[in-house]
Amino acid sequence: MKKLFLLIAATLTFGSTAAQAQTATVLSCCARPAAASATEAFAMLATDKDFSGGHEAPLPYSYEGEGKMIEFKTTDGGTSHAFEIKSAKPSNKFLFVIHEWWGLNDYIKKEAATYAQELPGVNVIALDLYDGQVATTPEEAGKYMQAVKTERATAIIKGAQLYAGPKAQFASVGWCFGGGWSLQTALLGGKQTVGCVMYYGMPEKDVARLKTLNSDVLGLFADQDKWINPEVVKQFEKDMATAGKKVTVKEYPADHAFANPSNPKYNKELAADAHQKALAYLKARLKA
Repeated sequence: MKKLFLLIAATLTFGSTAAQAQTATVLSCCARPAAASATEAFAMLATDKDFSGGHEAPLPYSYEGEGKMIEFKTTDGGTSHAFEIKSAKPSNKFLFVIHEWWGLNDYIKKEAATYAQELPGVNVIALDLYDGQVATTPEEAGKYMQAVKTERATAIIKGAQLYAGPKAQFASVGWCFGGGWSLQTALLGGKQTVGCVMYYGMPEKDVARLKTLNSDVLGLFADQDKWINPEVVKQFEKDMATAGKKVTVKEYPADHAFANPSNPKYNKELAADAHQKALAYLKARLKA
């Protein structure tokens, strides 16, 4: 009788452990979309004092050039705003500009305007993944970046792509937080995607998702970056190769955010070189 009791107890324990293991497997595989793993992992860097401390508050700047704020519907039933500079002539070519961790501030509007001038015949739209919030301190930026939900950001991007239209061609560019989301924008664009530039952003780690890319990728990284470091970049290159996709990587002898003029680690010469590479890439992909 005692042996029978022990056998039953062992069976129940094993069954419970197996069920827990099965539940854990289901949760780890299916609880969150694959996009969350890369973008939300990067957002958690806001808790790193070295990361937040390396981003000094941007100097005051006011953009007063062309372009205007627009409103469009998002795929989650809401709305979002973006800064748009339309091509002088009707065009189905669009460049989506994704802000860094400060949000859609006037510096990003200036970047959008620069690309609009350099890419005639292309509509430029700077998206707002912070839903109207703009940070002026590292503390605010960290809070806003961590608060971004993958589902909401995806709905904003898809909404902007629907705003562009079914015949539009998409390319994207982004920095830091926006670098990772530039790659996600390319993934979400499907067959309409023709190009993607990512500055020191978190790469997508799901090879199955990378296989759905419709374009190649230009990655601009810093070899002194503690977070998107050379090991992360090498793994991204391997994953892209496994997925059968092309990525062109340029690693600069610089630190994270070297292309940000408001950052103490800004390198004017390297930033100019990176911009020229990004511009040449976008001109070729958008045929501008």
